[in-house]
Order: sequence, then structure tokens, then C-alpha cells
Amino acid sequence: MSDGVGFAYLADVYVEESVRGHGLGTAVVRFMIDDGSGRGFRWTLHTRDAHGLYARFGFAAPDASYCERPGAHPPVLS
Repeated sequence: MSDGVGFAYLADVYVEESVRGHGLGTAVVRFMIDDGSGRGFRWTLHTRDAHGLYARFGFAAPDASYCERPGAHPPVLS
């Protein structure tokens, strides 16, 4: 999801378990973040378990310019 100008939100990329480990998730993220029309955007995302994947593309903890209003029913983290 994007404003088409400078901001985009990446919904967590899901790869079916039977085809994981072949670089598909990495290829999808690389296309969107580095090679696609949003390569100059400020990207955000929420993830529970794929921090290592996204860190390879420069995702890190938010800086001081980022604020967020949590939903009324925050997800339960296991």
C-alpha cells in the first residue's frame, strides 16, 4: 500500500511452507523495495517473525519521526 509519492507499507510477505527456502520471499521483497517504482520510498511494515529477512533490505527499528496508534485489539504475540 502506498501513497504513490514517497511512503509505502509492506504487508508481511507470506510464502507457502512447501516452497520456502528457494529465495521467493527475498525476490518479492527485493523487487518491491529495491527494484520497483517504490525504491525511493520510506517503507514501513509490521512483522512477528521475519526480522532477519527484512533487515537485509534496511528495515530497522523506527526513528524519532515515527508514531503509531495501536489498534483497539492488539495482536497476541506468542
